[in-house]
Amino acid sequence: MVTYAATLDIPRHVVEYLSRLLAAHRRRIGTPRGSRALGPFRQAVLVLRWFRERGCVHCLARDAGVSQATGYRYLHEGIDVLADQVQDLHQVLDRCRREGMTHVILDGTLIESDSLARVRDNGNDLWFSQAHKAFGGNVQFLSAPDGTPL
Repeated sequence: MVTYAATLDIPRHVVEYLSRLLAAHRRRIGTPRGSRALGPFRQAVLVLRWFRERGCVHCLARDAGVSQATGYRYLHEGIDVLADQVQDLHQVLDRCRREGMTHVILDGTLIESDSLARVRDNGNDLWFSQAHKAFGGNVQFLSAPDGTPL
């Protein structure tokens, strides 16, 4: 094996922001200092690499020097920490009203996947889109009239 250095095309302040969120989360849940395989900064790099490169978690974990299971735990923890920053839909719409926006734009797409399956009470698959004739998750996006994400 050959080791090499690489550059991640994400601004450093973004990595530092996620790192601070992860450090605060660790303090909140009472994680003893130094008890994790990766510090908050390296965990943030792992999470942001996954978002940026859509790489396999096994490869990201290997590059970070952790097991695949730990890589998955760190990835999901990072995603959860980021998701906790999102405002509730009602809060966003109230802010739009206060700022005098005449309308907002709602758009979405189906992110196809072949590894989702769950049946509803009526027998229909929860992750199947009849409109797209495909399995996947529906991701929706709300923006201001000028396209700025809300």
